[in-house]
Amino acid sequence: MNTAQQAEVKYRLKSIFGGSIGNLVEWYDWYTYSAFALYFSPVFFPYSNPTAQLLDTAGIFAVGFLMRPIGGWLFGSIADKYGRKKSMTLSVLIMAIGSLMIGSTPTYRSIGIAAPLILLLARLIQGLSTGGEYGTSATYLSEMATKKHRGFYSSFQYVTLIGGQLLALGIQLILQNWLLTNEQLHQWGWRIPFFIGAVLSFIALYLRRHINETSAFEAKQSQDKKSGILALLKYPKEVFTVVGLTLGGTIAFYTFSTYMQKFLVNTVHLSKETSTILSFISLFVFAVIQPLFGLLSDKIGRKPLLIGFGILGSLCTYPILTAIKSESNTTSIFLLMIVALIIVSGYTSINAVVKAELFPAEIRALGVGLPYALTVAIFGGTAEYFALWFKNIGHESYFYWYVTGCILISLILYTTMKDTKHHSKIED
Repeated sequence: MNTAQQAEVKYRLKSIFGGSIGNLVEWYDWYTYSAFALYFSPVFFPYSNPTAQLLDTAGIFAVGFLMRPIGGWLFGSIADKYGRKKSMTLSVLIMAIGSLMIGSTPTYRSIGIAAPLILLLARLIQGLSTGGEYGTSATYLSEMATKKHRGFYSSFQYVTLIGGQLLALGIQLILQNWLLTNEQLHQWGWRIPFFIGAVLSFIALYLRRHINETSAFEAKQSQDKKSGILALLKYPKEVFTVVGLTLGGTIAFYTFSTYMQKFLVNTVHLSKETSTILSFISLFVFAVIQPLFGLLSDKIGRKPLLIGFGILGSLCTYPILTAIKSESNTTSIFLLMIVALIIVSGYTSINAVVKAELFPAEIRALGVGLPYALTVAIFGGTAEYFALWFKNIGHESYFYWYVTGCILISLILYTTMKDTKHHSKIED
């Protein structure tokens, strides 16, 4: 490798690292809410029924998702018009504000109904930021990667997305086992991770201000091509493809990652500490295997991985959730969780690059971000709420079929779409 090639590799790695670290911090802030909902739900919703408390916090979790399409539109438009770098820098700043609000909100006992209302506003702010983060970072990482290794490099979006969740759970483990008592966590300790998230957001802001803009955006600027909603409407097939791609994958992902911790506590009746440990280790394995699947997609294509997820997800979701529900051995539960996450990796590892490869540069961030955010808001954001609602009415297994059905719908699209590895518009 000559000096010029070494400089090129260094340039790409620096940019991918900067974009990925910012993505990790954004998703840490987002998932901290879910990880610590078990502790702060009584502070904002003083009911005697634990499931009712979780329903209320899960409801606000879902409401945060409603802002994600707005964020996908706003930040996607900014990214396509003013640059990927500017959009990602602004989104992480807004996330810091939301985390500070949650960490400093007084309790229901102190200010009454204003407490959950402030929590709601903060979550809406975080939803706006996260909605813009996905499409822009997916676009940025895909454009910064080389054609030969695009699946591998873009898989780091989910590595850092899962990494954010791991960081939230890791801090929870430290607080649970070494620093605070259970009573202290319920009273005030749950605020600590939100303040940590705000600090990390400002660090990510600094990093993102010093990354490079993508050559694809700069080339688009020189050609002065139109961007925005009207330009996106010229690609209805691609927009529909993003929706279909996302539907089953996002529900499966949120079921076996975000919701799983609550499922282990509320349904399997494991302790909060054991559930956190199982979630942490399984998600760590999940993060590690993402680049392996990304590499595989660079070898055999994106479509085989998506079809594999669709088939196995449709066949195995109900049996896996049913088995976890009735299992008492933690080792068996852990292995079942790993199997589920390996299946989901067929989607998570490559979904960002597949969507980015569908659109030309002038509307790529918006094309990836907006339809994705709409689908996640309707299905991913409500997955946890539906799971708890079905449980509350005594028909928890209905949720298992719901997840299975959504994966099956996506499978139909996977079998009919072109393989974007061989039909990518990033090289156009």
